[in-house]
Amino acid sequence: MNILETLKDAQTVGITGHIRPDGDCVGSCMGLYNYLADNMPELDVSVYLEQPGEEFGYINKLEAVKNEPDSGKHFDVFIVLDCSSLDRIEPFVSCYENADKTICIDHHVSNQNFADINLIDGKASSTCEVLYRTLEDDKISKSTAECIYTGIIHDTGVFKYSATSAETMMIAGKMMEKGIDYSDIIDNSFYKKTYIQNQILGRALLESVLFYEGRCIFSLVTQNEMDFYGVTGKELGGIIEQLRLTEGVEVAIFLYETGENEYKVSMRSKKIIDVSRIAVSFGGGGHIRAAGFTAKGTVHNIINSIGAQIEEQYMAVS
Repeated sequence: MNILETLKDAQTVGITGHIRPDGDCVGSCMGLYNYLADNMPELDVSVYLEQPGEEFGYINKLEAVKNEPDSGKHFDVFIVLDCSSLDRIEPFVSCYENADKTICIDHHVSNQNFADINLIDGKASSTCEVLYRTLEDDKISKSTAECIYTGIIHDTGVFKYSATSAETMMIAGKMMEKGIDYSDIIDNSFYKKTYIQNQILGRALLESVLFYEGRCIFSLVTQNEMDFYGVTGKELGGIIEQLRLTEGVEVAIFLYETGENEYKVSMRSKKIIDVSRIAVSFGGGGHIRAAGFTAKGTVHNIINSIGAQIEEQYMAVS
């Protein structure tokens, strides 16, 4: 699909991604926004997201992001990126419902094909990789290239996750040729942490627990701890990745409290366990090696339920 061809008869276009937008979500939404601004400036394009983190401040036109829906606004086309189901685009469902045509561009294996047109590749490294295939390379500006590169490095863990392919590296190389400062993008949006983030990371690692003969690890950050350090869920990125790197661990699990007996759960695996299957069983989704969901109950019960499914998968491959 060629994005410009799809939008040639449109006048109003909306763009959104999932709640708590990460690098691939911000990168794909802003990449498309910048691409359309460069190549179809006559379009009325609106981009809707929860406010992206400060680490993405280098992205061109980030100030155009709207944090609230435009009540009653009609869209000829509404495009959802990096999102597997409609409930993940709250509070912008009303914008989606006010569109004549809807498009979803995504790489989550759990995608429900909810739009009129669905461009889904569960084997792609990132939504930015899928998005790139819909664009004309010679019309990609440096600003758009920065966005696409951002999404790729965030969803590949800087090219180390299993979904990284030769095509992924080729696309990243083409974005580098556009003149982007790729090292700064990696350092400042992926690796850089504040002093407080380092403190809470240290606490989460210190209180982590190994189980299932050392093949699994989990850690928890409570609401009281988040209040003490003055952080929200946005500042907890990186904890799950550090847990995953623990020697001998196949599955890492990180929880943080979002309400009374309610937790946001992130999971990562290395080579064997399909964590997306586990996430889907809890009403979440994601990828084979990286997935998440929201769960209600005690931490003990949540971890036991996850552990039972991990053991079931191990038994199936043994």
